[in-house]
Amino acid sequence: MARLASSFWVRAYLARLDARGIPGFVVARGDPVAGAVIVKLNTLDGSAQAFQRMPGPDGARIWSTLIAGSEAEVDTALQRQRSYDPDLWVLEIEDRKGRTLLTEEGLSD
Repeated sequence: MARLASSFWVRAYLARLDARGIPGFVVARGDPVAGAVIVKLNTLDGSAQAFQRMPGPDGARIWSTLIAGSEAEVDTALQRQRSYDPDLWVLEIEDRKGRTLLTEEGLSD
């Protein structure tokens, strides 16, 4: 199965968040075609999580937690990731309820 260009996926994901009233924005733009995407969830209570797509047990790509902790710890880890991979996209979601929509149909491709 062909993968979507990163910039297209990001626009579609942000539109899906917006339709649910969940604020999301691009923190760092990566390669528009093949850049990996990390999604940071900021629950606005001083803690955060970052998610990345990884191969699952059956080979399908799934979202898994890269890091969880204080927002400062997560931001430091994401800065480190960007220093290794300047093509990386970083998105941030601000939601007190912890909603990311990452487990919804169509977001693993």
